[in-house]
Amino acid sequence: MTTLTLVLVAGAAAAWYFQQQRRPGAGASAAAEARRLRTPLIRLADLLGIQTAAGQRARRFATGAIGEKATARLLRTLSRQGWVILHDLQLPTGKANVDHLAIAPSGRVFLIDSKLWTSEHDVHLRGTRLFHGTLDVDDRLDGLRHETRTVARLLGCPVHAVAAMHQAPVRRDGLSVGNIRIVPAAALCARLRASSRHADHFSTQAEIAARAVRLLRPYGSTGR
Repeated sequence: MTTLTLVLVAGAAAAWYFQQQRRPGAGASAAAEARRLRTPLIRLADLLGIQTAAGQRARRFATGAIGEKATARLLRTLSRQGWVILHDLQLPTGKANVDHLAIAPSGRVFLIDSKLWTSEHDVHLRGTRLFHGTLDVDDRLDGLRHETRTVARLLGCPVHAVAAMHQAPVRRDGLSVGNIRIVPAAALCARLRASSRHADHFSTQAEIAARAVRLLRPYGSTGR
């Protein structure tokens, strides 16, 4: 094999690797972070049953990607009903991302965060705080709170935060934690439709969607 051939093969391999790291779509950023964390040493440790912080983080990101893809499949129903659905959007600053943005025909906007938590424990409230079994998980909603505030400011309209809960049991009609509504993933589309009948601002769906596409770049896109 000539030197030129080796260079071409290496270049093609590098390009393929880069594309794999930046695949767009629901769950893309979480899946990419899981791949980044799973270095050869971490993979070896996993095979040997050795627990590492990086390995645990990689598993959390991989699980998050699975949840986001599952939510995206559910949201296809709304896409066919005239909703604008966007996935895995980068905020203009920082490393946070929006799992899903749903814009109803009425113009009402929902920011949806996918949660895939173990089914061994239910999700419930104690006072005003969210618990998963006996574990206080209220701080796991802080990212959703930040993303919702940021997107509302960027789009110039109210944005409604929803957490779609996969696997972990949560009551059918959902829970409210402050301004966040937590619903079983299976009831997500019905909940969104019921909450979207009337606009709560003066912009049209098309105007809001145009702003979102301009200001919130999908993961893996250029221009950031």
